[in-house]
Amino acid sequence: MKFSSFISASSALAVATAQQTAYGQCGGVNWTGATTCVSGYYCFYQNAYYSQCIPGTASTTAAATTSTQASSSTLSTVSTSKTSSSSTTSSAASSTTSAITSYAKTSGSVFTINGKTEYWMGTNAYYIGFLTNNADVDLIMSHLASTGLKVLRVWGFNDVTSTPSSGTVWFQSFVSGASPVINTGTDGLQRLDYVVQSAEAHGISLIINFVNNWTDYGGMAAYCTYYGISPVTGWYTSTAAQAQYQAYIAAVVARYKTSTAVFAWELANEPRCSGCDTSVITNWITTTSKYIKSLDSNHMVTIGDEGFGLTTGSDGSYPYTTGPGLNFTTNLAISTIDFGTYHLYPSSWGEVDTWGNGWITAHATAAAAIGKPVIMEEYGSLTHADEEPWQATVLSTETAGDLYWQYGDDLSTGETNDDGYAIYYGSTEYATIVTAHAAAMLAKAV
Repeated sequence: MKFSSFISASSALAVATAQQTAYGQCGGVNWTGATTCVSGYYCFYQNAYYSQCIPGTASTTAAATTSTQASSSTLSTVSTSKTSSSSTTSSAASSTTSAITSYAKTSGSVFTINGKTEYWMGTNAYYIGFLTNNADVDLIMSHLASTGLKVLRVWGFNDVTSTPSSGTVWFQSFVSGASPVINTGTDGLQRLDYVVQSAEAHGISLIINFVNNWTDYGGMAAYCTYYGISPVTGWYTSTAAQAQYQAYIAAVVARYKTSTAVFAWELANEPRCSGCDTSVITNWITTTSKYIKSLDSNHMVTIGDEGFGLTTGSDGSYPYTTGPGLNFTTNLAISTIDFGTYHLYPSSWGEVDTWGNGWITAHATAAAAIGKPVIMEEYGSLTHADEEPWQATVLSTETAGDLYWQYGDDLSTGETNDDGYAIYYGSTEYATIVTAHAAAMLAKAV
């Protein structure tokens, strides 16, 4: 991907110190900032337009930049010099786990993470990339590591339709009358940079999602409003929306394509196309996953869907139908999709919590027939005790991992948001539902 302009928000600091910060730009056409990196990082050549400081022991300098003008592109990037009022100087470090040194991969019906093949538990903290205090990020990572949680799912998107106030984190803007902007500044993707850096240090693997089906943090609706297309169904087939979506994917993937902390790239959070033929989403999955693989052959790719449209074990209830526009087995069979995902919220779907046990078993059976791993990447009940039978079912099937929704903690700004599903670190429920199950998953024989 060629960048018509790329100005790192850390450039001012880099000029002063002659060393670029972790994941900062260190070379490229028209680049005038630092070309060496802080200790533990080296300048990795991505293309003629962009080199980046990534983890490693090599001490290299980016190829000399030239004054050649980059070709024009529809992708705009921006950086700012906004300074957060909270601390940004804490160092990502962990005394409980070792850093991840190899890329995660599938191994039959399970995964190999950091060279070890095992079952695992994880969680969701969609908000971690929006935190402005590095110490809060490190606190969460250290608590996950000490609990035995292996994978954290985060939002790699934060779309806005108007320019936010100073200090507000945002990743991409769709402001009427202006070109879409990808924010690589200190209040933009540099916040996600630190999440990746901290995950690397604490031995936590990340699932990074690119867009939301829902309007929270912009999502597909932000694209639809900007391009004047029907929400959300038109998003999947709009040439303009998909071009910008792929441009955003390219910008994010370029930052972390060599990071061993990335477990997988995820196409969307809970994609749906109600009333559409299932081919609409299947074609979108095929095109997008192939595109991501062309950018990055190191990491796995998954969909992020809820698991709708499954005939295996079907009881005829709505979640098993293709009404939301998905066919679980057809989509999982796509060659550029490495593993399956499904979610579990019976009360939101008009079912009782005990219904969830069959949902778990059905997806494990379907994935096994295809020969790929599957994870229950979101699950929650307003009655937390009802989650324990689900976890027992996970343990009795070939479900490779599960990630509860959502992780809660007490940060510098107070407790993280509780949507009714949060389970907070240090609580009694955390000990019984999280710590105990995490240990059971790791102890399960492969």
